[in-house]
Amino acid sequence: MATSVDRKLFVSIIINNYNYDRFLAEAINSALNQTYANTEVIVVDDGSTDTSRTIMAGYGDSQDQHSANRIISVLKTNGGQASAFNAGFAASRGDIILFLDADDYLFPHTVEHVIAVWHSDLSKVHYRLTVVDEHGEPRGYSYPQGGTLANGDVHQFLLSGQGYTTNPTSGNALSRKALSNVLPMPEAEFRLAADNYLTTLIPFYGSVRAIEEPLGAYRVHGNNRWVAAVPDVNKFHKFVQHDLQQDALLAQKAKELGVDLPADLELRSFGRFWSRLASLRLNPKKHPIPTDHARSLAYLGICSLWKYSTLNWQKRSIFSLWFFWAGWMPLPLAKPAITWLFAPQSRPKAIGWTLTRLRTLVS
Repeated sequence: MATSVDRKLFVSIIINNYNYDRFLAEAINSALNQTYANTEVIVVDDGSTDTSRTIMAGYGDSQDQHSANRIISVLKTNGGQASAFNAGFAASRGDIILFLDADDYLFPHTVEHVIAVWHSDLSKVHYRLTVVDEHGEPRGYSYPQGGTLANGDVHQFLLSGQGYTTNPTSGNALSRKALSNVLPMPEAEFRLAADNYLTTLIPFYGSVRAIEEPLGAYRVHGNNRWVAAVPDVNKFHKFVQHDLQQDALLAQKAKELGVDLPADLELRSFGRFWSRLASLRLNPKKHPIPTDHARSLAYLGICSLWKYSTLNWQKRSIFSLWFFWAGWMPLPLAKPAITWLFAPQSRPKAIGWTLTRLRTLVS
């Protein structure tokens, strides 16, 4: 891939949309209004049944010489997020690819900031996202919450079972060269959460660069899957399924590289036990691992915290208490603790104040 010294890098912003007509125009406008001019905007509509395609038609189509030449439209039958990513990438020409969810939006200088730090051996640049509500009002925090985004050769963290801190779809700018090694992705397996596939495999094709400044907005609303104001208990099992998918991807990649994964891979990340415990307690009928037991998961979560976590002992103590409470208490008592972990904005003010004071005392 050429660097910015060789020639001016071309950037593709690919918006994937399914029935998000109420947000789509803001996403498209944010892509069109970038301060970095050498871009194309591709909008993939994955079989929407609302007015999305009418909105897209209002922007014209750059493939039509008689149109306003503002976007490239890709209209397809419904196939899921992986299918939309594959179709958008196939239609793109950029050296750098930004996949933008249609309910999110970019800030005007997003691409310019990415270009400023880009170099040819990167697989991706990821950046923070300001969390906003359905109307675009900031909720007072950015995503991901806590810690800093990963830098460097993060595939080593993946192979060690530690994972790495990154962002969902709209918080990443990806190398075309890296994407060419992993796309098209399996569409049936990653109909949802296709970004999980990219998060796992892309770092094996170059280093990662982080920008800690928020460069876009992640919108929290009723149809969100990952960061909802109140967690949907029917969707927790999908977190677990995605962890299982990631394990399968890592196992395949490790085999290709001739590397052995840690025997206790699942124990290397206590966050996995959060998801499994929440899935099992709140929605046991859909929990994807039938051999799981709540008290065993709580025990494993605590073991993971104290054996592998880099958190200080005070925070590990607090989270250990959470695991014990969520795993051993009767469901009416455990459920609020689970909800407050995954949706901190839903915590009662007294709980929020207490946790803030604890963080202040132990930091």
